[in-house]
Amino acid sequence: MKAIARVLAFGLVELAVFGLVLFGLAGTVDYWQAWVFLVVFALSTWIPTIYLLRANPAAHQRRKHAGPVAESRTVQKLLIACWYSSLAAMVVVSALDHRFGWSSVPAAVCLVGDILVVVGLGVTSLVVIQNGFAASTVQVESDQKVVSTGLYGLVRHPMYTGNVITIIGFPLALGSYWGLVPVIPGLIVLILRIRDEEKLLVEELDGYREYTQKARYRLVPHMW
Repeated sequence: MKAIARVLAFGLVELAVFGLVLFGLAGTVDYWQAWVFLVVFALSTWIPTIYLLRANPAAHQRRKHAGPVAESRTVQKLLIACWYSSLAAMVVVSALDHRFGWSSVPAAVCLVGDILVVVGLGVTSLVVIQNGFAASTVQVESDQKVVSTGLYGLVRHPMYTGNVITIIGFPLALGSYWGLVPVIPGLIVLILRIRDEEKLLVEELDGYREYTQKARYRLVPHMW
């Protein structure tokens, strides 16, 4: 219970900071899209985190160990720093878009964005449930095995697929079309990260080369 309480306490602080940034940049609290987004984001992260904490604490720890500093290789440090920068740009541009009225997004599209956020974060959570070795950093552990079932039977990197769905949903949920612009460099970073990660997996994870022959698509089924 103490661990869950800590997760909720940290989540509330994180949510408060996130809200301050959004409303501060928007210059108003009269921003219903941001309020809905914050609730959606909170529930879509808190519920899976609490479940994982109870069901697989080791996987939960792997997910917590994230960010440029956590990466062991320079190329991945740079890529993940660029990834976080693109996420920050999406939020900043979207909030400023609301403040200055650069684009007009229908309420229905904003709600579709919220649904995409739920689906994207749900996919990333399901990946961790199906593969306890799925970490936030690029690494191979000594007892790690190739997972080829579930979402891994559709694409080789379903967690990144969830990331793509989420980042497309972010700006739309916040009522911004211009916020989609930083999504493009974010996608480029993910592609570069996948290519570099696969080189490591082929070299260090037994059976991964054979798995790539069975699961032919990396990110999107029937596309790439």
